[in-house]
Amino acid sequence: MLVKQQKRQRRHKRVRAKIFGTSKVPRLCVFRSSRHIYAQLIDDEKAQTLVSANDLELKKPSPRAKKGKINQALEVGKLIAKKAIEKKIKKIVFDRGGYKYHGRVKTVAEGAREGGLMF
Repeated sequence: MLVKQQKRQRRHKRVRAKIFGTSKVPRLCVFRSSRHIYAQLIDDEKAQTLVSANDLELKKPSPRAKKGKINQALEVGKLIAKKAIEKKIKKIVFDRGGYKYHGRVKTVAEGAREGGLMF
């Protein structure tokens, strides 16, 4: 019997067989742990990370700000979009990393779109 992580890795392999990032159109890869969320833009031709962002980089929210992992994921999406636009990257390919496209993974994608990236 396969454990959860092995199943996700299988799904990720299946997704990666169809998705390929270049220097002009990099791959936005999302990794989600139980506590944090990470996103990076990858050029698969050179096997190089161009831009990365995670919720640990975010400033501590004010006591009145909305809390929660979903809101952090939205901010990570906006942050990676901001960093990508600084490097003159506007178009990307989204890699959900074997996760279902809902919840925090979907919110990162929405934040990146709000930030100006095109999928």
